[in-house]
Amino acid sequence: MKKYNTDEKNGLDYTLVNGVYLPNLISTETNYEIGVWGLRYYDYIKEHRPAFCTSLKVQCKLNSHLHEVDVRAKEMYDTLITQLAKKQGITERLKADNQMLWVQKMTNIANQARELVYNDVICSKGGV
Repeated sequence: MKKYNTDEKNGLDYTLVNGVYLPNLISTETNYEIGVWGLRYYDYIKEHRPAFCTSLKVQCKLNSHLHEVDVRAKEMYDTLITQLAKKQGITERLKADNQMLWVQKMTNIANQARELVYNDVICSKGGV
């Protein structure tokens, strides 16, 4: 028996060990750093879409997928903050004149943006 063998059907390489061919499994998973949005998305799919989460793990695509969702959600969040602040007339002038009012308004905007991103990216098929 040959020491190494390749299965033409699935394309996997095998090594003979103690009379048994074992697959040569090498993780091709990337090692991106995952931010808060990626972690929230992971928690969501782990609880609500466990088969999809397992599929990503088996295919060594979980980290890269979480990274993509994280980047998309962060960009959406930052854009929403800017747009909502501009739409509501929140400026640096307001920040200089009345810091407490500025903080209240920006906190409100951050909460709105967080909820929109969570609903549009994390909890919907948009994350997929």
